[in-house]
Order: sequence, then structure tokens, then C-alpha cells
Amino acid sequence: MDKVDRIDLKIIDELQRNARITVTELASRVGLSKTPCQLRMRRLEEQGYITGYTALVDQSKLGLDHIAFVQVTLNNTSSKALAAFNEAVKKVAEVEQCHMIAGGFDYLLKIRTRDMASYRTVLGEKLSTLPHVLQTTTFVVMENVKDFGLD
Repeated sequence: MDKVDRIDLKIIDELQRNARITVTELASRVGLSKTPCQLRMRRLEEQGYITGYTALVDQSKLGLDHIAFVQVTLNNTSSKALAAFNEAVKKVAEVEQCHMIAGGFDYLLKIRTRDMASYRTVLGEKLSTLPHVLQTTTFVVMENVKDFGLD
């Protein structure tokens, strides 16, 4: 991959703030004319620096106010067991994020549900039945202070 320069980084930063910005406005903000800005955007996309565009949604307005972080410890961490867990966790709609962790547990999940009752159902019927799950520990979010892209 080609190296990114400070203008490329400015383009990425502006697009992370507002992916709906016009190319003309983006070019103005990063100090380029429209065509070179478009070419840089296309190169950043083709080289995988920009992997897509999405809408940030206020999940609480959709009734998904309950956030929990769950530490997951597996009973087996062989490559085969990790792969089985990885594939299965991707199918759980309520799992917003899943990260393999180096530490005292194996995975950290961000779960979003309507309320504690629906979280309890997800924990009992989905998370605890994932392959190789030995133990889970739940941390309930009391207040969302900062979330990427949302003020």
C-alpha cells in the first residue's frame, strides 16, 4: 500500500466527521481542488483505508437503551475453538462489538438491548450457549458519556 500523507489523513478525518460532505466542501477543507480530492478519496477506498460509509444512528431513539459489556472466558482456546466462537458470535444480532482480549479473559463483547430483561434473555439463550463459553461477567453501562461520532 502507498503511504498516506497529511492531506490523506485530513480527508479521512473529515469523512469520519461527516461522510455526507460534498466533494467540493471536502476539497476546500483539505486544501485541494475537487478532482485531486476525488482521486485521493478513490485511492484511499481502493487501498482499503476507507472501507465504507455508514449512518450513525441514535440507538436510544430506537428503544435500544440498554448497553452491557460482557467478559467471556472460553474453556478452550485452541485455534479451532476460537474460530468456532468467532463464527457463532457474529450471528448474535445484539452483539454490537466483539474483541479478542489478551488478559484475564478471552473476549469483550458490547451488547445492546431494550432493557435488562431482554439482556437477560440474550445472556441465557444466546451468549451462554456459544461454543466453548465457560464463564461470562457482565458490566452494565449506567451512562454513555462519549460515543464515536456522537456528541
